[in-house]
Amino acid sequence: MKKNIRCFLAMTLAVTLTAGMYGCKSSDKTLTITNVSYDATRDFYEEYNKLFEAYYESRYNKPVTVIQSHGGSGSQARSVVEGCNADVVTLALEHDISLIENTGLIDKGWEDEYENTSSPYTSAIVFLVRKGNPKGIHDWNDLIKDGVEIITPDPKSSGGACWNFLAALSYAQVNYKDTGMQKEFLKKLYSNVSVLDSGARGSATTFVENNKGDVLIAWENEAMATVDNYAGEYEIVNPSVSITAQPSVAVVDDNVRMNHSENAAAEYLGYLYSDEAQRLAAQYGYRPYNKDILNEFTDKFDTAIRCTSIEDFGGWNAAYRKYFDDGALFDKIYNS
Repeated sequence: MKKNIRCFLAMTLAVTLTAGMYGCKSSDKTLTITNVSYDATRDFYEEYNKLFEAYYESRYNKPVTVIQSHGGSGSQARSVVEGCNADVVTLALEHDISLIENTGLIDKGWEDEYENTSSPYTSAIVFLVRKGNPKGIHDWNDLIKDGVEIITPDPKSSGGACWNFLAALSYAQVNYKDTGMQKEFLKKLYSNVSVLDSGARGSATTFVENNKGDVLIAWENEAMATVDNYAGEYEIVNPSVSITAQPSVAVVDDNVRMNHSENAAAEYLGYLYSDEAQRLAAQYGYRPYNKDILNEFTDKFDTAIRCTSIEDFGGWNAAYRKYFDDGALFDKIYNS
């Protein structure tokens, strides 16, 4: 039954904390919940936590503080498996949460706990280029040209990187019917990648702060934030084919039972579906689950991009085995 919609840390790149708390879980007696998330969400959740804390206190007359942690999605999932006391996880893809579920920390059926298979917002994969687009990058085929330097994270640690790979593969499948040609396309593309950071934010830092690369393959929201924060320095290029990147959320059931935080954790994820949170997600570049609210932001999101979905690849379990497990397609093309 769906819950009422109202109702990353050894390997983490960075940890953002609220109320001066440190680590995965505060020792303070005040109720705290920990959200272990992925790189590209940190700015959104900084604002969402304030919104949720005010909502929760007004509804229950009890204060709550949210601690958040960010890093590559795969790394974050492993940190929870290895003992990080997360109350909720808000990760880049369903497969990363399934890894936690497989340990027994998350109850089976978590994807049915909230609307839209427990995915309150989506994104797309786009290109971020420097102002004026000096390398003339307009679509995926431009990324395999000689002299084009690509920045994208590592699918072994980053969920966003897995989406990037599948977006590139989607283009190859549309344009090359022969699987050998598709593989060759991907091999050329990744041979142009100069840095595989562990997460999406690390790749953005490499591209923006370290001024490395000609194009960043990025979450749409991360690209939008860069354009906003560095006015006149960058442009977004929407490729002809992308993928609907569908982040997933779940309560870490075993931990919340121990922490006595069941209600606060469930409310934290359920409130993501509220009108207030959906508009906030849109403001931060995520495509809200609520279609009416998405329609309020037609000037922000390009809905004409041809997007595949993870279901086109047989779902995450099948896709991960075929493309990202040790010795699977990514390893074959990148290490050959």
